[in-house]
Amino acid sequence: IDIYVEGIFDLNELFIIYFFQPADKKEQYFANMIDKTENRYFPVFEKVLKDHGKDFLVGNQLSRADVQLLEIILMAEEWKADILAKFPLLQSFKARISNIPTIKKFLQPGSQRKP
Repeated sequence: IDIYVEGIFDLNELFIIYFFQPADKKEQYFANMIDKTENRYFPVFEKVLKDHGKDFLVGNQLSRADVQLLEIILMAEEWKADILAKFPLLQSFKARISNIPTIKKFLQPGSQRKP
């Protein structure tokens, strides 16, 4: 769980650093950020889901890693709507985790995530 969470934190840091880029470097940084998301980070999580063969990243129950992966997926989709196009297992993971009742409620308009 910790290994996956640290990987997700690394990707999150890429997203955060974008806002601190000088205006003339933002376009280049954005392209690099999306490239790393699509070609480095998401393929690893797609493989983990495939190899594990379960509904969750670790074991057979929801963990912190699952919640944080969902959050980074949602963040990435805010940057690029079709970012999951090449990742069918991440697409089904997102749908499955998003439909857990408490998470589903949190994702509704008016919630803390979507004020």
